[in-house]
Amino acid sequence: MPHTSETRRKQLERHGFVVLHDFAPPPLVAEVSRRVAELFLVEGAAAGAEFKQEVGARRLANVVNKGEIFSRLIAEPSILDLVRHVLSDDMKLSSLNVRMAEPQNQSPQPLHCDMGAVPDARGYWVCNVVWMLDEFTEDNGALRVVPGSHRSGKLPQHALDDVTASHPDEYHITGSAGSVVVMNAHLWHGGLANRTDRPRTALHAFYCRGDKPQQQYQKQLLDAAVQAGFSQAIRQLLALDDPRNDALCADGEQRSGFLA
Repeated sequence: MPHTSETRRKQLERHGFVVLHDFAPPPLVAEVSRRVAELFLVEGAAAGAEFKQEVGARRLANVVNKGEIFSRLIAEPSILDLVRHVLSDDMKLSSLNVRMAEPQNQSPQPLHCDMGAVPDARGYWVCNVVWMLDEFTEDNGALRVVPGSHRSGKLPQHALDDVTASHPDEYHITGSAGSVVVMNAHLWHGGLANRTDRPRTALHAFYCRGDKPQQQYQKQLLDAAVQAGFSQAIRQLLALDDPRNDALCADGEQRSGFLA
């Protein structure tokens, strides 16, 4: 069956995720990967410190602030169409981070929902877009998901005895570099262990509904000079001129689904 916009939306509704295989062309993947490698080199041990750091993985945070290429990715129209299908037109970017599963890391992520979120009276309010910068395989840290779990209304830690154990219904998402996963982030998910000798890297564009606080308060984190260069559409996507978002993020808290 051809992957039309409608079939992709139906997959999102039923399974909680859809994979866009080979979505990004190789030159774009190479450009993003070069910039990510530069940032890891420059930031060193401090990489990811603006948000959270993770044992067994390297992270970059506040990535919208670190290159024009990233603002292009977060506004990709066909991706945003799917994100809006989950969240409605009232949506914004919540954070943009990079996660590199380190080689020979035998510890999988626990099954989790991003921001510890369950749907509320208005419905779904978190959506994550995973850009594969490396090939995802069964051995290097595939993304495991439990299809349909976004409709359970429960967090995995409240329903399972062990959120790190294999789930009988789990599915492993693999794909070539350039593939993109759009995921209702109420879906139970987590990265598997990387048992290879090479890192596995992905860019995570996390969106939330407009009436919820951003995971990372973009207006506060982004340099003034960077903000000044954004188009009006990007400013709106980042909620830079939204008093409601300012009020929602006033407590200064940075929110994570599972990282302590």
